[in-house]
Amino acid sequence: MSPSQNKRWKALIVDDEELARHVIREFLQPHAEIEITAECANGIEAVKAVAEHKPNLIFLDVQMPKLTGFDVLELIGTEMPVIFVTAYDEYAMRAFDVHAVDYLLKPIGRERFDAALERAKNRLGEKMPSAHELAATARPPQQFLERLVVKDGTKVTLIPVAKLDYAEAQDDYVALASQGKKHLKQQTIAGLEAGLNPGSFVRIHRSYIVNLERVVRIEPYGKDSRLAILTDGTRLPVSRAGYARLKALLDERN
Repeated sequence: MSPSQNKRWKALIVDDEELARHVIREFLQPHAEIEITAECANGIEAVKAVAEHKPNLIFLDVQMPKLTGFDVLELIGTEMPVIFVTAYDEYAMRAFDVHAVDYLLKPIGRERFDAALERAKNRLGEKMPSAHELAATARPPQQFLERLVVKDGTKVTLIPVAKLDYAEAQDDYVALASQGKKHLKQQTIAGLEAGLNPGSFVRIHRSYIVNLERVVRIEPYGKDSRLAILTDGTRLPVSRAGYARLKALLDERN
């Protein structure tokens, strides 16, 4: 017996175009096993709807205001199957890199839609990659993050990378310090470091990454350690290896 037999599915449709949502709704009508639990016109609505409805399947647009489909995928931290729906074929490789079930190009044909739906049903029960794996593979090589997306319950905060002062490791989380506030994001500091431009951000300590633009000076602290003093007066510990990296980058800029 296939895993999809006798299975009731809850589906979420996410697209900023009403017409696109209507087409998916129409194509799902013959499939009595699928219940559309919510429709969302943007990524922020989608994040809230996933938390509320816990769907089994998401039809997800790529290009939307504020949050892209890839941003949504990082935030929902889910193992549910995702079918990307978009008018732009340049995202196809990225969609499969983040283990999407399928990638439907608008305008969608019914036969192609049904094939994607069948693939999604067959995916039921398979172990999906973690949200952090998805976030890493969704970014093309040598393309660094321009913003950080943080979820707190149903609240979503976007932090431009240029406004990130420093990041502090807290177990499996990082505390992102920006404009006098701290935002907690579920990610390792090594994972964050991999996404930041090494010409602008430096790992000064096993627990700290700092924005070079915020460093005012380096002061000695104890026998073999130092402190980085930031523009707002924050004092961050600098390890021996971190000092070598920091000094090299600061010397390059001077």
